[in-house]
Amino acid sequence: MTLDKPPLPQLFKGIALFTPGGDLIYCIDPSKQGRWHLHLCAMLQEILDLPEPPHFLVPCYTATIDHWLDPRTQQIQTFAEAYPAVMRHQAVLNAIFGTGELAWQSTPWQEGLCDRLVLATYRSTFPQLWEDHDLVMRLDFGDPTPSYYQPVTSAQQPQSKTKGYVLRLFVAGHSAATERILKNLHELLERYLGNPYTLKVIDVLTNPEQAESDQVSATPTLVKVWPQPIRRIAGDLDNVEKILQMLAGQENS
Repeated sequence: MTLDKPPLPQLFKGIALFTPGGDLIYCIDPSKQGRWHLHLCAMLQEILDLPEPPHFLVPCYTATIDHWLDPRTQQIQTFAEAYPAVMRHQAVLNAIFGTGELAWQSTPWQEGLCDRLVLATYRSTFPQLWEDHDLVMRLDFGDPTPSYYQPVTSAQQPQSKTKGYVLRLFVAGHSAATERILKNLHELLERYLGNPYTLKVIDVLTNPEQAESDQVSATPTLVKVWPQPIRRIAGDLDNVEKILQMLAGQENS
């Protein structure tokens, strides 16, 4: 019998930090006391082998959410906002923070904080931040060894003992149907996978070259990139048994 992971706390503050390449590291803090931007930058430095923490990504590549209790009404309220550079990741944000089809507010642009020309000057020193490593990681407060997974090259595979999954979900545009698929898939993976995983959402309308590279001709399509062999499921992503068979490396009937 597989037990569900603990649900998200009712009241919490969540912070997500993206890289220009699309990687994501986030945290959920029930105490709302953590200095999370510093923690997230430090972890990115460690994972991507950066020369120093990339503090320049804050606040331009961040999104924050706050579940708080209104003392007058005793009702839980939600405030969620993201900077313009990461507003395109709303579906991913709703999946990791369990917020359904919530429409995130765009943080007002602040002159001098998010100058794209200034940010671009860091690219030569921090090239890893402009690469896509299929990285999605949750950092828990007080956990010095968070679960994450990075794809390994074929040269590294014989020595690697990392257990994990790299999955790509191909969709066509942002819609309520996309939100539902992503939410259901996230819940399924959290419930049944015993190993870390990354789930990258790719819009074929804006990334047709990635769809061609992964031999995707229809949406939605879920691709298991790692562990090999590569497997794909197109269309029916509500079939739990079929998805679990794919993750186990079995042929789908």
